[in-house]
This record gives sequence, C-alpha cells and structure tokens, in this order.
Amino acid sequence: MKKRWTALLLALAMLSALAVGALADEQKKDETAAETAQTTPDAAGTLSFENLGARMKEKSYALLALEESIALVESTDYEKVEQELRDGLNEIADAQWGMTSLGSAGTAALSSPMAGTPDASDYALAGAVDAVGGAVGRLASQSLQTQYDALRERFDDVRDGKLQRDNEGVVRQLKSMENNTVQMMQNVYITLLGLEEQSAALARQDAALDRTLAELELRYQLGQISTMTLEQAKAGKIQLESGKATLDMNITDLRRQLNAMVGEELTAPLTLGALPAVTAEQLSAMDVEKDLQKAKAASYDLYAAKKTLDDADEEYDDSGAKSYYNERDYKKVQARHKWQSAQYTYNATVQKYELTFRSLCDKVKDCAQILSAAKVSLECERSDLAAAQLKYEQGTISENALHAAEDELYTAQDTVSGAERDLFTAYNNYRWAVDYGLLAG
Repeated sequence: MKKRWTALLLALAMLSALAVGALADEQKKDETAAETAQTTPDAAGTLSFENLGARMKEKSYALLALEESIALVESTDYEKVEQELRDGLNEIADAQWGMTSLGSAGTAALSSPMAGTPDASDYALAGAVDAVGGAVGRLASQSLQTQYDALRERFDDVRDGKLQRDNEGVVRQLKSMENNTVQMMQNVYITLLGLEEQSAALARQDAALDRTLAELELRYQLGQISTMTLEQAKAGKIQLESGKATLDMNITDLRRQLNAMVGEELTAPLTLGALPAVTAEQLSAMDVEKDLQKAKAASYDLYAAKKTLDDADEEYDDSGAKSYYNERDYKKVQARHKWQSAQYTYNATVQKYELTFRSLCDKVKDCAQILSAAKVSLECERSDLAAAQLKYEQGTISENALHAAEDELYTAQDTVSGAERDLFTAYNNYRWAVDYGLLAG
C-alpha cells in the first residue's frame, strides 16, 4: 500500500507540471531564426528602421523570453498529456479502492482466530481504532476525490479540445505582447529622430543668438540700447541652452533604451538610418472597409473580448440547467444580467475598436495633406533665400539679414521633415493595425 501511495504522489506531482509542456525543439528554433533574419544587415555602428524588429528578436532579452514562452506552450504533446492524465486518474481510483478494501481494521483484527478471546478492553481499543481510522479515512477519501475531480476536469478539457484552444489563446496573447514591444521601440526610434532634429534646430538658434548678442553688444557700447535689453537677450540664450541640455539628456536616455533592445552596448553611438518614405501607391492602396475587417480578425483584444462573452454565454446556459430552466430562479436571473452586461461590453469594445481604426485612417490622410502644404512653403522659402542672397551680393541687406533668411529655410526644411515623420508614423501605426490588429495608444 505504501508503494501505491508513493506512486500516486509521484504521478500527481508529474501531472501538475503538464500545463507548461516542454521546451521547443531545434527545428522550431531554426524556423524562428529564419523568420527574424535581417534581409540586408546593418553596417557596423548603424541601425536601420527596417532591421529594428529583426535585431530586437535576435538580441532583446524581453523578446527572447517571450519567444521561449511561446515555444513552451506550442511544444505541448496533447496526446501524451491525455494519457498521463488518464494514468493519474487510474492511480487515484486504485488508491480509493484500496482504502475501501481495508474496511474496519480494528474489528477485522478482533474477529481473527489468531486474536484469541477478546475482552472488554480489546473491544474498546478496537472501537477507538475504528473511530480514528474512520476519521482519517474520510479525510483521505475526500482529498483523493478532490484530486480526482480536478484531474478529471483537466482530462475532459484535453479530450474536448478546450485546453488546446486555451493554449492557442495564450500563444496569441504572447505574440501580441511581442508585437506591442516591437511597435513601441519603433516609435522610440521615430521619436529619437525627431528629438535629434530639434536639438540641431536649437543649436542653430543658439548660433543666431550669438550673432544677435554680438550686434547688441556693439549697440550697447554706442548707447543705442539699455543694459536691461542686453541682459534680457543674454538670459534668453541661457534659457535656450538649458532647454537644449534637457533635450539632449532625454535623447541620451532613449538611445540607451534602444541600444539595450538591439543588444548593443548601452553607450554605443549608433547612427540611425532615415525612415522609409510613404509612397503615393501605398496611400492609394488604403481601403478602410477591407482593412478594418483584416484588423478585427487579427486583434487579440477583440479575441479576448469575444472569449469573455463566450464564457458568460456558457455560464448562462449552465445556470439554466442548474435551475431546471426556471426563469424566476435568482441565480438564473443574475446569470442573464451578467451575460447581457458581457454582450454590451463586447459590443462597446468592437465599436471603440472601429472608431479608433477609422481615426488612424483619417490621421494618415491628414498628415499627407499637411506634408503637401509644408513642401509648398519650403519652395517659397528657397525662393526668398535666393532673393536675399542676391540682395546681399548687391549690398542692400546685412549679413545678419542673410543668415536670418537661411534660418527661415532651415525652419521650413525642419517642418517638412517633421511632416514626413508624422506621415510615416501614422501610416506605420495603420499597418500595425491592419496586419496585427494593434491600435497605437
């Protein structure tokens, strides 16, 4: 009997670990590596937007952990799980039968011919043994039954495919987390390009202030301006430099985060490549109705919301059976309200998703028209600078006036660059929604 209990406990311990399965085999790892390979590797010291996701999947500890978790779930052998659960159920059933066959050990011992003629004290002792044994037996029997019921439920889940469907949902959630991480770092990449452009613009403003201060110093010496005017200009330069220092600190912090996610040294001075251009063909290919259906089918959030609704629907059906379909039974009434609430929640989730997706589409179109307008303004500034250069050569404007015209051109160029970046960000978010169901927060 002791050996049987030992075997049972070992079987239960083994069965408790079945949920996580085994590690993925080498073939699966090779397939994953092939999917994440870089088409054109980046040169040393550089990072391109196109290769960001692939390099993250190769080097990011966060994504590597998610990949292993996905492989862990996908490697589950459900036939073996079912067989091992069946063996566990048989072990418990054998143990229950063994306990029943023992019967009343004290009484059986007294009735044995080898026991002699029992006296009153023998019967009293036997009664005590039976009482204690009965209490222990009931506790052990209840424990075995609880374990049996739990294993039986899990066995039915495997046989009916419920565990497989649940694990498919787990894999889908993990892949959604993986995609979310890549999308987040893509936005960090884009943000970095914008911040570095802002830093360069502030450096140009600082140089312009230096020219202005030199002019003001001369005018102050000539008595044309007051001390307060000169000091205010100097204070403006200090504030600008302070703002640039804070901006540069934020750039350094984001660069460290990006470096960590692609497996580079935290302080590595990676040169970031330019963003891909959004083409007119890509914009014209956008079909909001068709793309919305693809996005909804790929969305994990909508999948999870539908599963919650299905669970509420199942609970409602179960409540009907338990109440013998008595519509007045309070548990049936509560289950109906819970199901109705889940239905409304699901409808609201779908509605919100559709609204957000359509807003993403509108954002792309708006960014495209803003970029077109910015390009027109840039051409105007180029014409103005050409006119200013001619006037400077003719001696009709000062050098500072020429530099001011140059600064206006730089500003217009930054505006176009920012509009191009905004358009790419909007389009990239739109593609993440269409292809993976992700909506940018």
